[in-house]
Amino acid sequence: MDVRGACPGQFAGGDGEGWQDLHVRAAAVQRPGVGNRVISRYVGFHGVVELSSISSAGVPFLPRHIPPRPGGPRVSAGPALTRRPAVSRRSRAAGLARALRPRQWVKNGLVLAAPLAAGELSTPTGARAALIAFAAFCLAASGAYLINDAADAAADRLHPRKRHRPVASGLIPVPLARAAGAVLAASAPAVAALTGGWRLPAVVAGYLALTLGYTFWLKRQPVVDLVAVAGCHVVRALAGAVAVEVPVTSWFLVVISLGSLQLVAGKREAERRAQAGSATRATLAAYTPGYLAQVRTMCSGAMIVTYCLWALNDHPGPFHALSIVPFVLVVLRHNLLVDQGAGEEPEELALRDRPLQIFIAVQLALLVLGIHLT
Repeated sequence: MDVRGACPGQFAGGDGEGWQDLHVRAAAVQRPGVGNRVISRYVGFHGVVELSSISSAGVPFLPRHIPPRPGGPRVSAGPALTRRPAVSRRSRAAGLARALRPRQWVKNGLVLAAPLAAGELSTPTGARAALIAFAAFCLAASGAYLINDAADAAADRLHPRKRHRPVASGLIPVPLARAAGAVLAASAPAVAALTGGWRLPAVVAGYLALTLGYTFWLKRQPVVDLVAVAGCHVVRALAGAVAVEVPVTSWFLVVISLGSLQLVAGKREAERRAQAGSATRATLAAYTPGYLAQVRTMCSGAMIVTYCLWALNDHPGPFHALSIVPFVLVVLRHNLLVDQGAGEEPEELALRDRPLQIFIAVQLALLVLGIHLT
Protein backbone atom coordinates (compact mmCIF):
# COMPACT_ATOMS: atom_id res chain seq x y z
CA MET A 1 0.00 0.00 0.00
CA ASP A 2 1.35 3.41 -0.88
CA VAL A 3 2.28 5.75 1.97
CA ARG A 4 0.22 8.51 0.41
CA GLY A 5 -2.75 6.13 0.26
CA ALA A 6 -2.37 5.17 3.91
CA CYS A 7 -1.88 8.73 5.19
CA PRO A 8 -3.22 11.12 2.55
CA GLY A 9 -2.11 14.70 3.00
CA GLN A 10 -0.59 14.10 6.43
CA PHE A 11 3.00 14.92 5.58
CA ALA A 12 4.56 18.20 4.48
CA GLY A 13 3.15 19.28 1.15
CA GLY A 14 0.29 16.79 1.33
CA ASP A 15 1.87 14.51 -1.28
CA GLY A 16 4.45 12.54 0.65
CA GLU A 17 7.27 15.03 0.25
CA GLY A 18 8.40 14.21 3.78
CA TRP A 19 9.47 10.78 2.52
CA GLN A 20 11.93 12.04 -0.08
CA ASP A 21 14.85 12.05 2.39
CA LEU A 22 16.83 8.92 1.50
CA HIS A 23 17.78 8.49 5.16
CA VAL A 24 14.12 8.00 6.10
CA ARG A 25 13.40 4.30 6.11
CA ALA A 26 10.38 3.49 8.34
CA ALA A 27 7.84 5.02 10.70
CA ALA A 28 5.38 3.59 13.21
CA VAL A 29 1.94 5.03 12.44
CA GLN A 30 -1.06 4.92 14.75
CA ARG A 31 -4.54 5.58 13.46
CA PRO A 32 -7.84 5.22 15.35
CA GLY A 33 -9.30 1.77 14.87
CA VAL A 34 -6.27 0.54 12.99
CA GLY A 35 -3.57 0.23 15.63
CA ASN A 36 0.18 0.39 15.19
CA ARG A 37 1.72 -0.60 11.90
CA VAL A 38 5.01 0.01 10.22
CA ILE A 39 5.06 1.87 6.94
CA SER A 40 8.33 1.18 5.18
CA ARG A 41 10.12 3.06 2.48
CA TYR A 42 12.82 1.33 0.46
CA VAL A 43 13.77 3.93 -2.18
CA GLY A 44 11.18 3.26 -4.83
CA PHE A 45 9.05 0.74 -2.88
CA HIS A 46 6.08 1.55 -0.65
CA GLY A 47 4.38 -1.08 1.42
CA VAL A 48 2.88 -2.02 4.78
CA VAL A 49 4.61 -4.92 6.48
CA GLU A 50 4.72 -6.39 9.95
CA LEU A 51 7.08 -4.95 12.53
CA SER A 52 8.85 -8.30 12.81
CA SER A 53 9.64 -8.20 9.09
CA ILE A 54 11.16 -4.75 9.40
CA SER A 55 13.20 -5.80 12.43
CA SER A 56 14.47 -8.98 10.81
CA ALA A 57 15.49 -7.03 7.73
CA GLY A 58 17.54 -4.67 9.87
CA VAL A 59 15.65 -1.57 8.77
CA PRO A 60 16.22 1.50 10.99
CA PHE A 61 13.42 3.79 12.14
CA LEU A 62 12.87 7.49 11.63
CA PRO A 63 15.56 9.69 13.14
CA ARG A 64 13.08 12.36 14.11
CA HIS A 65 9.44 13.01 14.87
CA ILE A 66 7.33 14.11 11.89
CA PRO A 67 4.49 16.30 13.16
CA PRO A 68 1.16 15.39 11.60
CA ARG A 69 -1.40 17.84 10.41
CA PRO A 70 -4.37 18.52 12.70
CA GLY A 71 -6.64 15.52 12.80
CA GLY A 72 -4.10 13.28 11.11
CA PRO A 73 -2.34 10.16 12.42
CA ARG A 74 0.34 10.42 15.07
CA VAL A 75 3.74 9.46 13.68
CA SER A 76 6.28 8.36 16.25
CA ALA A 77 9.97 7.88 15.64
CA GLY A 78 12.20 5.09 16.79
CA PRO A 79 15.86 5.33 17.77
CA ALA A 80 18.05 7.86 16.02
CA LEU A 81 19.26 6.75 12.63
CA THR A 82 22.99 6.81 12.10
CA ARG A 83 24.01 8.28 8.79
CA ARG A 84 25.94 5.99 6.50
CA PRO A 85 29.66 6.87 6.54
CA ALA A 86 31.31 7.95 3.32
CA VAL A 87 32.29 5.00 1.14
CA SER A 88 35.96 4.87 0.19
CA ARG A 89 37.04 4.25 -3.36
CA ARG A 90 38.62 0.97 -2.34
CA SER A 91 35.40 -0.25 -0.71
CA ARG A 92 33.36 0.82 -3.71
CA ALA A 93 35.77 -0.92 -6.10
CA ALA A 94 35.59 -4.09 -4.00
CA GLY A 95 31.81 -3.85 -3.97
CA LEU A 96 31.71 -3.40 -7.73
CA ALA A 97 33.91 -6.47 -8.17
CA ARG A 98 31.55 -8.44 -5.94
CA ALA A 99 28.53 -7.13 -7.86
CA LEU A 100 29.98 -8.73 -11.01
CA ARG A 101 29.20 -12.09 -9.32
CA PRO A 102 32.33 -13.93 -10.47
CA ARG A 103 31.11 -17.10 -8.76
CA GLN A 104 28.28 -17.16 -11.29
CA TRP A 105 30.80 -17.50 -14.09
CA VAL A 106 30.82 -21.24 -13.44
CA LYS A 107 27.60 -21.28 -15.49
CA ASN A 108 29.61 -20.10 -18.47
CA GLY A 109 31.36 -23.46 -18.40
CA LEU A 110 28.48 -24.53 -20.64
CA VAL A 111 30.24 -22.57 -23.39
CA LEU A 112 32.96 -25.23 -23.31
CA ALA A 113 30.55 -28.18 -23.54
CA ALA A 114 30.25 -28.38 -27.33
CA PRO A 115 33.99 -27.75 -27.98
CA LEU A 116 34.81 -30.49 -25.46
CA ALA A 117 32.37 -32.98 -26.97
CA ALA A 118 33.77 -32.27 -30.45
CA GLY A 119 37.40 -32.54 -29.32
CA GLU A 120 38.13 -28.95 -30.36
CA LEU A 121 39.68 -27.92 -27.05
CA SER A 122 42.79 -29.92 -27.92
CA THR A 123 43.52 -27.69 -30.93
CA PRO A 124 45.04 -24.19 -30.53
CA THR A 125 42.43 -22.58 -32.79
CA GLY A 126 39.51 -24.28 -31.09
CA ALA A 127 40.81 -23.55 -27.59
CA ARG A 128 41.35 -19.87 -28.44
CA ALA A 129 37.85 -19.49 -29.89
CA ALA A 130 36.27 -21.27 -26.92
CA LEU A 131 38.13 -19.07 -24.41
CA ILE A 132 37.08 -15.92 -26.27
CA ALA A 133 33.46 -17.09 -26.12
CA PHE A 134 33.84 -17.84 -22.41
CA ALA A 135 35.27 -14.35 -21.74
CA ALA A 136 32.52 -12.69 -23.78
CA PHE A 137 29.82 -14.45 -21.78
CA CYS A 138 31.49 -13.53 -18.50
CA LEU A 139 31.28 -9.87 -19.54
CA ALA A 140 27.71 -10.24 -20.78
CA ALA A 141 26.55 -12.07 -17.65
CA SER A 142 28.17 -9.58 -15.26
CA GLY A 143 26.70 -6.67 -17.19
CA ALA A 144 23.26 -8.28 -17.04
CA TYR A 145 23.62 -8.91 -13.30
CA LEU A 146 24.45 -5.26 -12.65
CA ILE A 147 21.49 -4.04 -14.69
CA ASN A 148 19.22 -6.55 -12.95
CA ASP A 149 20.46 -5.52 -9.50
CA ALA A 150 19.87 -1.86 -10.35
CA ALA A 151 16.33 -2.63 -11.50
CA ASP A 152 15.58 -4.78 -8.44
CA ALA A 153 17.42 -2.71 -5.81
CA ALA A 154 14.24 -1.61 -4.07
CA ALA A 155 12.75 -5.09 -3.88
CA ASP A 156 16.07 -6.73 -2.96
CA ARG A 157 16.18 -4.64 0.21
CA LEU A 158 13.24 -6.72 1.47
CA HIS A 159 15.11 -9.99 0.97
CA PRO A 160 17.10 -11.31 3.97
CA ARG A 161 20.02 -12.38 1.76
CA LYS A 162 19.83 -10.15 -1.31
CA ARG A 163 19.73 -6.99 0.81
CA HIS A 164 23.46 -7.49 1.42
CA ARG A 165 24.28 -7.22 -2.28
CA PRO A 166 26.41 -4.17 -3.11
CA VAL A 167 23.67 -2.36 -5.03
CA ALA A 168 20.82 -3.16 -2.65
CA SER A 169 22.91 -2.21 0.40
CA GLY A 170 23.82 1.15 -1.11
CA LEU A 171 27.53 0.42 -1.45
CA ILE A 172 27.17 0.79 -5.22
CA PRO A 173 24.81 3.59 -6.33
CA VAL A 174 22.10 2.52 -8.74
CA PRO A 175 23.26 4.92 -11.51
CA LEU A 176 26.80 3.53 -11.27
CA ALA A 177 25.47 -0.03 -11.47
CA ARG A 178 23.44 0.84 -14.57
CA ALA A 179 26.40 2.54 -16.25
CA ALA A 180 28.87 -0.24 -15.45
CA GLY A 181 26.37 -2.86 -16.58
CA ALA A 182 25.80 -1.08 -19.87
CA VAL A 183 29.55 -0.82 -20.52
CA LEU A 184 30.13 -4.52 -19.83
CA ALA A 185 27.12 -5.56 -21.90
CA ALA A 186 28.26 -3.44 -24.84
CA SER A 187 31.81 -4.80 -24.65
CA ALA A 188 30.73 -8.45 -24.72
CA PRO A 189 29.84 -8.61 -28.45
CA ALA A 190 33.02 -6.68 -29.23
CA VAL A 191 35.10 -9.32 -27.46
CA ALA A 192 33.14 -12.07 -29.22
CA ALA A 193 34.06 -10.47 -32.55
CA LEU A 194 37.71 -11.41 -31.89
CA THR A 195 36.85 -14.85 -33.25
CA GLY A 196 36.73 -13.21 -36.67
CA GLY A 197 33.09 -13.83 -37.56
CA TRP A 198 29.68 -12.30 -36.93
CA ARG A 199 27.85 -15.37 -35.64
CA LEU A 200 29.27 -15.41 -32.10
CA PRO A 201 28.64 -11.66 -31.55
CA ALA A 202 25.07 -12.23 -32.77
CA VAL A 203 24.61 -15.07 -30.26
CA VAL A 204 25.98 -12.90 -27.45
CA ALA A 205 23.62 -10.09 -28.47
CA GLY A 206 20.73 -12.55 -28.41
CA TYR A 207 21.74 -13.66 -24.92
CA LEU A 208 21.76 -10.04 -23.75
CA ALA A 209 18.34 -9.43 -25.28
CA LEU A 210 16.97 -12.48 -23.48
CA THR A 211 18.46 -11.49 -20.11
CA LEU A 212 17.20 -7.91 -20.40
CA GLY A 213 13.76 -9.19 -21.36
CA TYR A 214 13.86 -11.41 -18.28
CA THR A 215 14.91 -8.51 -16.04
CA PHE A 216 12.15 -6.15 -17.11
CA TRP A 217 9.24 -8.46 -17.95
CA LEU A 218 9.67 -12.22 -18.38
CA LYS A 219 10.53 -12.96 -14.74
CA ARG A 220 7.05 -11.84 -13.72
CA GLN A 221 5.35 -14.38 -16.01
CA PRO A 222 4.86 -17.85 -14.44
CA VAL A 223 6.30 -20.75 -16.46
CA VAL A 224 7.75 -18.29 -18.98
CA ASP A 225 10.31 -17.29 -16.36
CA LEU A 226 11.47 -20.91 -16.06
CA VAL A 227 11.89 -21.24 -19.81
CA ALA A 228 13.66 -17.88 -20.07
CA VAL A 229 16.32 -18.75 -17.49
CA ALA A 230 16.77 -22.21 -19.00
CA GLY A 231 17.07 -20.55 -22.39
CA CYS A 232 19.99 -18.47 -21.15
CA HIS A 233 21.84 -21.69 -20.32
CA VAL A 234 21.03 -23.16 -23.73
CA VAL A 235 22.32 -20.04 -25.49
CA ARG A 236 25.61 -20.41 -23.62
CA ALA A 237 25.98 -23.96 -24.89
CA LEU A 238 25.08 -22.95 -28.44
CA ALA A 239 27.66 -20.15 -28.31
CA GLY A 240 30.43 -22.67 -27.72
CA ALA A 241 29.41 -24.63 -30.81
CA VAL A 242 29.23 -21.44 -32.87
CA ALA A 243 32.64 -20.29 -31.64
CA VAL A 244 34.44 -23.45 -32.82
CA GLU A 245 32.15 -23.91 -35.84
CA VAL A 246 30.86 -27.39 -35.04
CA PRO A 247 27.29 -28.52 -35.75
CA VAL A 248 24.90 -28.91 -32.84
CA THR A 249 23.29 -32.34 -32.67
CA SER A 250 19.72 -32.80 -31.59
CA TRP A 251 20.93 -35.02 -28.73
CA PHE A 252 23.14 -32.25 -27.38
CA LEU A 253 20.40 -29.63 -27.65
CA VAL A 254 17.80 -31.79 -25.89
CA VAL A 255 20.12 -32.77 -23.03
CA ILE A 256 21.22 -29.18 -22.41
CA SER A 257 17.64 -27.88 -22.58
CA LEU A 258 16.23 -30.47 -20.19
CA GLY A 259 19.17 -30.12 -17.81
CA SER A 260 18.77 -26.35 -17.72
CA LEU A 261 15.05 -26.58 -17.04
CA GLN A 262 15.71 -29.08 -14.25
CA LEU A 263 18.17 -26.70 -12.58
CA VAL A 264 15.76 -23.77 -12.79
CA ALA A 265 12.83 -25.79 -11.43
CA GLY A 266 15.02 -26.95 -8.54
CA LYS A 267 16.05 -23.37 -7.85
CA ARG A 268 12.45 -22.17 -7.72
CA GLU A 269 11.47 -25.13 -5.55
CA ALA A 270 14.22 -24.34 -3.04
CA GLU A 271 13.26 -20.65 -3.03
CA ARG A 272 9.62 -21.45 -2.45
CA ARG A 273 10.39 -23.92 0.32
CA ALA A 274 12.54 -21.38 2.12
CA GLN A 275 10.03 -18.58 1.38
CA ALA A 276 13.06 -16.30 1.38
CA GLY A 277 12.37 -14.89 -2.05
CA SER A 278 8.60 -14.54 -1.79
CA ALA A 279 8.77 -10.76 -1.34
CA THR A 280 10.96 -10.15 -4.34
CA ARG A 281 10.13 -12.89 -6.86
CA ALA A 282 6.62 -12.33 -8.13
CA THR A 283 6.12 -15.77 -9.70
CA LEU A 284 6.81 -17.87 -6.58
CA ALA A 285 3.23 -17.61 -5.37
CA ALA A 286 2.01 -19.08 -8.67
CA TYR A 287 3.96 -22.32 -8.22
CA THR A 288 3.03 -25.23 -6.01
CA PRO A 289 5.68 -27.60 -4.63
CA GLY A 290 4.05 -30.45 -6.52
CA TYR A 291 4.22 -28.64 -9.84
CA LEU A 292 7.90 -27.75 -9.55
CA ALA A 293 8.78 -31.26 -8.38
CA GLN A 294 6.87 -32.67 -11.35
CA VAL A 295 8.80 -30.44 -13.77
CA ARG A 296 12.08 -31.49 -12.18
CA THR A 297 11.19 -35.20 -12.31
CA MET A 298 10.01 -35.00 -15.92
CA CYS A 299 13.20 -33.25 -17.02
CA SER A 300 15.44 -35.63 -15.09
CA GLY A 301 13.93 -38.76 -16.61
CA ALA A 302 13.82 -37.42 -20.16
CA MET A 303 17.38 -36.11 -19.89
CA ILE A 304 18.77 -39.45 -18.69
CA VAL A 305 17.05 -41.33 -21.51
CA THR A 306 18.31 -38.85 -24.11
CA TYR A 307 21.87 -38.99 -22.80
CA CYS A 308 21.82 -42.79 -22.86
CA LEU A 309 20.65 -42.82 -26.48
CA TRP A 310 23.43 -40.37 -27.41
CA ALA A 311 26.15 -42.26 -25.54
CA LEU A 312 25.18 -45.69 -26.90
CA ASN A 313 24.90 -44.65 -30.55
CA ASP A 314 27.71 -43.84 -32.98
CA HIS A 315 30.42 -43.92 -30.30
CA PRO A 316 32.89 -46.80 -30.59
CA GLY A 317 34.65 -47.93 -27.45
CA PRO A 318 33.36 -48.20 -23.89
CA PHE A 319 34.06 -44.71 -22.54
CA HIS A 320 30.93 -42.89 -23.70
CA ALA A 321 28.76 -45.75 -22.45
CA LEU A 322 30.57 -45.73 -19.10
CA SER A 323 29.95 -41.98 -18.78
CA ILE A 324 26.26 -42.78 -18.33
CA VAL A 325 26.93 -43.91 -14.75
CA PRO A 326 28.39 -40.63 -13.41
CA PHE A 327 25.86 -38.65 -15.46
CA VAL A 328 22.97 -40.43 -13.73
CA LEU A 329 24.68 -39.90 -10.38
CA VAL A 330 24.93 -36.16 -11.08
CA VAL A 331 21.21 -35.96 -11.81
CA LEU A 332 20.23 -38.01 -8.77
CA ARG A 333 22.59 -36.11 -6.48
CA HIS A 334 21.16 -32.77 -7.59
CA ASN A 335 17.61 -33.97 -6.97
CA LEU A 336 18.59 -35.18 -3.51
CA LEU A 337 20.16 -31.83 -2.62
CA VAL A 338 17.06 -29.96 -3.79
CA ASP A 339 14.82 -32.23 -1.71
CA GLN A 340 17.06 -31.48 1.28
CA GLY A 341 16.52 -27.74 0.84
CA ALA A 342 19.54 -26.79 -1.28
CA GLY A 343 19.47 -25.72 -4.91
CA GLU A 344 18.56 -22.05 -4.49
CA GLU A 345 22.02 -21.24 -5.88
CA PRO A 346 22.89 -24.09 -8.31
CA GLU A 347 26.40 -22.76 -8.92
CA GLU A 348 27.12 -23.06 -5.19
CA LEU A 349 26.31 -26.76 -5.36
CA ALA A 350 28.89 -27.24 -8.10
CA LEU A 351 31.48 -25.28 -6.11
CA ARG A 352 30.86 -26.80 -2.66
CA ASP A 353 29.32 -30.26 -2.90
CA ARG A 354 32.20 -32.75 -3.04
CA PRO A 355 30.24 -35.82 -4.29
CA LEU A 356 28.76 -33.72 -7.10
CA GLN A 357 32.23 -32.48 -8.05
CA ILE A 358 33.58 -36.04 -8.13
CA PHE A 359 30.74 -37.30 -10.34
CA ILE A 360 31.20 -34.41 -12.79
CA ALA A 361 34.98 -34.90 -12.89
CA VAL A 362 34.63 -38.64 -13.60
CA GLN A 363 32.11 -38.00 -16.37
CA LEU A 364 34.34 -35.38 -18.02
CA ALA A 365 37.35 -37.69 -17.77
CA LEU A 366 35.45 -40.52 -19.46
CA LEU A 367 34.27 -38.21 -22.24
CA VAL A 368 37.82 -36.96 -22.86
CA LEU A 369 39.10 -40.54 -23.00
CA GLY A 370 36.29 -41.46 -25.37
CA ILE A 371 37.17 -38.58 -27.69
CA HIS A 372 40.92 -39.14 -27.82
CA LEU A 373 41.30 -42.92 -27.45
CA THR A 374 38.61 -44.17 -29.82
